[in-house]
Amino acid sequence: MFADSLLQAEQLHLFRLGVWAAGSVIVGTLIFVVLARRRPATAILRHFAAQMTGWGLLELAYAALSWPHLGLRDVAGATRLDRLLWLNLGFDLGLVAVGATLALVGWRAGRRLGLVGAGIGVIVQATALFLINARLAALISR
Repeated sequence: MFADSLLQAEQLHLFRLGVWAAGSVIVGTLIFVVLARRRPATAILRHFAAQMTGWGLLELAYAALSWPHLGLRDVAGATRLDRLLWLNLGFDLGLVAVGATLALVGWRAGRRLGLVGAGIGVIVQATALFLINARLAALISR
């Protein structure tokens, strides 16, 4: 892959991440607004919304702060990016497992729905990150 093609792929990757992050913040905030009007608020939705909003804000900050530092990469830089992506893919799968564990433990430990909602939120965010990172890894690997 040429350096300019890699730069375009990285820009598209950060754009996708930003769109997902903004959508997560919007969805999480909308859930909070709906829950504020509804009594009693359900713990599962409140914790799910917190995960969506929190992760979305972090992802949005990462995309915004990374964008100005994009540039043309040499072979060593492209190799580092490839290795980092594969490491991130492993972390993303680990986060899916952590979310599943949270949800399962919350359900088994007395139906603690807040923990279940947080676990589901982690699963959703980690799965999205995995898919976004996998797409860039597939482009680079060609």
